[in-house]
Amino acid sequence: MNDSNSDENNLTRAVPRGGMLYGEYLMLDQLLGCVEPITRSLGDEVHDEHLFIITHQAYELWFKQIIHELDSVRKLLGNQDVSETSMLIITSRLSRIVLILKLLVDQVSILETMTALEFMEFRNYLSPASGFQSVQFRLLENKLGVKNELRINYGKSHYLKVFEDPKVIETIKQSEQEPSLLDLIQRWLERTPGLEERDFKFWDRYTEVVTSMLAEQRKAAESSETDSDPSVREQVISECKRREEIFDSIFDETKHNGLIARGERRFSHKALQGALMISFYRDQPRFNQPYQVLTSLMDIDSLITKWRYNHVQMVLRMIGSHQMGTGGSSGYHYLRSTLSDRYKVFVDLFNLSTFLVSKEYLPLLTPRIKNKLNKLGPRDDDSDHEDGPKKDTW
Repeated sequence: MNDSNSDENNLTRAVPRGGMLYGEYLMLDQLLGCVEPITRSLGDEVHDEHLFIITHQAYELWFKQIIHELDSVRKLLGNQDVSETSMLIITSRLSRIVLILKLLVDQVSILETMTALEFMEFRNYLSPASGFQSVQFRLLENKLGVKNELRINYGKSHYLKVFEDPKVIETIKQSEQEPSLLDLIQRWLERTPGLEERDFKFWDRYTEVVTSMLAEQRKAAESSETDSDPSVREQVISECKRREEIFDSIFDETKHNGLIARGERRFSHKALQGALMISFYRDQPRFNQPYQVLTSLMDIDSLITKWRYNHVQMVLRMIGSHQMGTGGSSGYHYLRSTLSDRYKVFVDLFNLSTFLVSKEYLPLLTPRIKNKLNKLGPRDDDSDHEDGPKKDTW
């Protein structure tokens, strides 16, 4: 399927004087005419090939819609300042993507009503076609922010090798160069209010309270009763040391960047700080929608992983674990390799819970920053600017 943004797909349509009928508006003749089983043209139609085609065409139509929503969100986040109004739109469209992905996950079960034996009746006609050749899914991955260096090679080849059309290849390459949703979310998080406030530097306060908390825990472990089981005491002390090392991996920017280089983290050091601050103070009005954005991003990652998993299980059911895929991959084994965190875009958000602390240790907001986070619209604390109150942006 060609890129949804290509010129040949952008048809110019005129509205007839008498208006359009249902079928004309939806172009149903063209749409439904695309369902043409190859076995029908051979004179011995396999009944379930029709379902196979419909299901995959439906996937491509929903991919097109996801890309449409994703491009609009990226455009809004690409602005130097993101207004509160834009945040409402962003939240709504990310939520829509989540609902579409839930539908796509459930759609696999419809395809599984076809048995392996029924699939074998037409499978040989598919080669060398493969879902790996879905241009739109590759665009979707790139626009989200899947890193090329973390991809599993397809049959020992770069993922672009399966495409032959120069226009398609150029479109995919262009999607690699554009700012991904991951890039834009990082830039937005780096501007989180409160990270660089003159009377409230979140990261300094957070580091201070966590260091104090860890010291208290270590001291309590080391001074525990000597008549208790020594192995238990050593285990508790070892756990304290491990937690100190884990927190040190975010306090020490060099260590954090090292984990990024190894593909274990994605966010910049400052973006991670912003995500943590939003998570801690999500009950503040200005952080309500940003927190929903972070939740939706995790949902998107989770659902794509779930969709991949359901697809892997379906392939195992249909062709087993030792047959090659129709496109030349190792089939089941290749697909199973895509379930790792290498393909998760927002893996840092899933790991935030590692660094959460109870409310008793949470740095208290200063009156000024609390007032700032409590307000939507023009803020009183910005009235001292030369140009008067600023429009509330991020």
